[in-house]
Amino acid sequence: MTVRSAGILLYRLGSTPGPGSASPLEVWIAHMGGPFWAGKDARAWSVPKGEYPAGEDPLEAAHREFAEEIGTPAPPADYHRLGDFRQPSGKVITVYAAESDFQPDRIVSNTFTLEWPKGSGALRSFPEIDHAEWATEEQARDRLVKGQLPILDALLLHLGLGVAPAGELNPTESQ
Repeated sequence: MTVRSAGILLYRLGSTPGPGSASPLEVWIAHMGGPFWAGKDARAWSVPKGEYPAGEDPLEAAHREFAEEIGTPAPPADYHRLGDFRQPSGKVITVYAAESDFQPDRIVSNTFTLEWPKGSGALRSFPEIDHAEWATEEQARDRLVKGQLPILDALLLHLGLGVAPAGELNPTESQ
């Protein structure tokens, strides 16, 4: 059985590209928490998302998971389904995008429990997300886990800002 996740990719467009950027696009991404991701920046960020059970509406799940990971509800906006994106693990992420100038007061993520250090027998809690922020398109390309780059490409296509590099855009068929 395929594991499914749903997520929200917020974006904003400036009238001119940001400093050091060729694109006016910025996206809201989150740094994954826990000891494995600590101190890493490249390929350690994600679209705010989470798993949902069969039968649940993916947009409702995406809103729930966003609130759990960021600590505040996703902003009211016109959400567009970008597609379903199969990850290297086999998980399929259904992603919705919306334009917003989201500015939360703080990030307070839900937590998970892990034995740390490994083999110590000590259980510790870690936030699923330890930081989130706006990133330029170029920063997002460096930071997002590789399997999520097609999500960024799909957003660019949706906004008419570019064409996906050959072979990178590969959303799965909607099921």
